[in-house]
Amino acid sequence: MMFRQRLTVVAAAAALAAAGLATGTAQAAAPAPQGKAKSGTLTASCSQAYLPLPDPSCTPGAYNPDVTQATIGQTICVSGWTATVRPPTSYTNALKVQQIARYGYADTNPSDYEEDHFVPLELGGAPRDPRNLWPEPRYGNEPAQSKDSVETRLKNAVCARKVTLAAARSAIAGDWTTALSRLGL
Repeated sequence: MMFRQRLTVVAAAAALAAAGLATGTAQAAAPAPQGKAKSGTLTASCSQAYLPLPDPSCTPGAYNPDVTQATIGQTICVSGWTATVRPPTSYTNALKVQQIARYGYADTNPSDYEEDHFVPLELGGAPRDPRNLWPEPRYGNEPAQSKDSVETRLKNAVCARKVTLAAARSAIAGDWTTALSRLGL
C-alpha cells in the first residue's frame, strides 16, 4: 500500500513537471510552516518514519523535463552530463540546513547529511527543485553510498536499453533499497 501511495506522489510530481511547474530551476522555497509545540518551540513538519527514504509529503521527487526516453542519448547517457546540471553547493547547503530543521533531526550538523536528489540526476531528476532534494543521513553503513551504486546501475541499465527510463524512475522512487531486484537487475 505504501508503495502505491509513493507512486501516486511521484506520478503527481511527474504531472507537475510535464506542466512546466517543476522545471528543475525552482529556487529553494522557505520551509513549510511548522506547528508550535506547547512550549513555543517549533516542531518538525516532515517525518523520519520513512527512513532510509524521505517523507513523500515533503520530498515527492520531481523530474527534469529535458530528460525523456527520447533524449537519454543526449542527456543522462552522456558521460559527465550530470555535472552540467548539478546545482552549486551554495544552493544545496542552504537548502540542507532548512530541510534538516523540517525533518526535525536531532543531529543538526550539515556534514552528517548528504543533500540527495530523491530522483537522481542520473535518471533525470530535477536538479534544483526542493521537492527532489532532501537531507539523507550518513549513518551506519553509509546508505548514501549504497543508494549511489543503485543509481549508477539503474542509469547503466537505462542506457543499455535493458529497462525504460520510466521503469527505473518508478523503481527508485518506490523504494531504492529494492529497485534493482524489482527490475531483475
